[in-house]
Amino acid sequence: MADRVTVIGWDGSPPSDAARAALDAATLVAGTRHHLALPYVPKQAEHIVLGSIDIAARRIAGHRGTAVVLADGDPGFFGVVRALRDPEHGLEVEVIPGVSAVARAFARAGMPWDDARVVVATSRTLRRAVNVCRSYPKVAVLTAPGAGPAELALLLAGVHRTFVICEALGSEREQITVLTSDKVADHIWRDPNIVLVVGGSTGSPGLAVLGSTAPPTAPGGRPATSRGGGWIAGRDPGFPGPVRGWALPAAEYGGDVPAPVRAYQLARLGPRTGDLVWDIGAADGALALEAARFGAAVIAVDRDAQACDWITAAARRAGVQMQVVHGTAPQALEDLPEPDVVRIGCADPAVVAACAARRPERIVAAAATRESAAAVDRALAEGGYTVERMLLRSAETDSGWQEPEGPAAFLLCGSRP
Repeated sequence: MADRVTVIGWDGSPPSDAARAALDAATLVAGTRHHLALPYVPKQAEHIVLGSIDIAARRIAGHRGTAVVLADGDPGFFGVVRALRDPEHGLEVEVIPGVSAVARAFARAGMPWDDARVVVATSRTLRRAVNVCRSYPKVAVLTAPGAGPAELALLLAGVHRTFVICEALGSEREQITVLTSDKVADHIWRDPNIVLVVGGSTGSPGLAVLGSTAPPTAPGGRPATSRGGGWIAGRDPGFPGPVRGWALPAAEYGGDVPAPVRAYQLARLGPRTGDLVWDIGAADGALALEAARFGAAVIAVDRDAQACDWITAAARRAGVQMQVVHGTAPQALEDLPEPDVVRIGCADPAVVAACAARRPERIVAAAATRESAAAVDRALAEGGYTVERMLLRSAETDSGWQEPEGPAAFLLCGSRP
């Protein structure tokens, strides 16, 4: 095993004294081609071009001498340190970090980033990264070839955001571009790049609605930010605003769906950050709002224009981001991005079948009658889902603990094996 392994983060600035000393003593240096071409890299040392981190780690583990690994920015932040420290390789490393690409990008934009989410977009994680951009007002996206600014913008179709695209940060080719998301796919972007995706006011999340305008910008074209600060990085784990709890009483939303019914549906859907939730027949928007509060991206669909306006206003009051689509299912679903979970408020077997064809992980539906519940049950089963059935009756009681008769709802949850 190498006598010593030092990981140095390079951010375009001259190396520190500690980094220079490690490089001068190195008998093996690993990095990309542009790292190995730096004047600080000793020519007499063995050079390894980083392609596969695992292969490089095995080479380093078998080396007898002092090894240095060069990486961009902060190598402990979505970088090589995790791979090098994998128990498979048994490497103990010393880390000399540089300025991370995320910190540098926000500095170039002149924005704070303690309230930002940071995601990695690859061909495997692109869709989930886009869902985070849908549901959070400030996201830094570490991109990869095939999962860059254009691909992000195309998958965000119908949701307006401001993109701050930072190409070749820290190099002579560095370029910063600010565009609304509908213009991003018209350009070819150079790798490497990092994208800041900003929607609405970053201090008070805006609402992304079909046909809405781009998020506000400050003088000079920079996305607007608020004066307020938080106490925890990323996102406050509590609900936006002073309200505590979830599955709040229907009166909190101005609707009439009993809270226990909503609680069951949310529990079976399990919305979380990175998910896309379809709420079809969203009505008062209560379930859509609470799913958004869990951190999921949400598309609320309703055929009633007044209901869509109501949901839009309620989302603004609640401080959550949501896309609202006015249309009738299943036709309105055809151009929507792929969902992870679906809630159907209208027990229509045709809508259930259309959703099942998109293969979400779970579909939850409510039905008012035994006959409609049976029809939804058949549609879920025919779509390849295992069905859980529930008859839920709920009613508030008074201080006398009388047992009032309450409305009953048939609830069905289809899970994809």
